[in-house]
Amino acid sequence: MTSRALRLTLYGALALLFLVRHDLWWWSDARPVLGLPIGLTYHVLFCVAVSALMGLLVRFAWPALDS
Repeated sequence: MTSRALRLTLYGALALLFLVRHDLWWWSDARPVLGLPIGLTYHVLFCVAVSALMGLLVRFAWPALDS
């Protein structure tokens, strides 16, 4: 995969995470998942996914400083 294709894929993943940032489908559901309410579990997993994506963006999509 070329550098440009990788950057576009990462930007697409960022847009996808932006669209699913709110859990409107589990707003009133209190079922426990992994010992937490499902909405809280969703946000924990969402934070892990965003952190991983930000790490990849910094590693592969950060502009090079040519000074």
